[in-house]
Amino acid sequence: MALKLYVGNLNYNTTEESLRSAFESYGDVVSVKIIQGKGFGFVEYGSNEAAEAAKAGMDGKDLDGRPLRVNDARPPEKKLFGDRGERGGFSRGGERGGFSRGERGGFNKRY
Repeated sequence: MALKLYVGNLNYNTTEESLRSAFESYGDVVSVKIIQGKGFGFVEYGSNEAAEAAKAGMDGKDLDGRPLRVNDARPPEKKLFGDRGERGGFSRGGERGGFSRGERGGFNKRY
C-alpha cells in the first residue's frame, strides 16, 4: 500500500524533479505532483515505512528557501453542487439579498 504525503509551503519555483530528489533519500518515490500556483504538492511512497521516515525527516527542512510542512495527505473532499456553506448560495429570501416588492408589489418603483 502506498502512502501519500502532503507537502506544503513550497516555493513557486520548486519543480517536481527537485521535490522528488529531495524525498528520494527516504525510500522509493512512486509519484510526485505539484499543484501549480498553490504552493503545495504530494509525494507518494511505495511503503508506509518510507513515508513515515520522509515525514519525520523533511518536515521543517528548507527546500528552495522555504521550510516545508509535511503531513499525511487527506482524501479529497467531495463537494456537492450548490453547497455554498452557511452564508452563501443563491437564496433570494431571508434578511439579506433578494428583491423587495414593497407593499403594493413591483420592484420599489416610484410613481
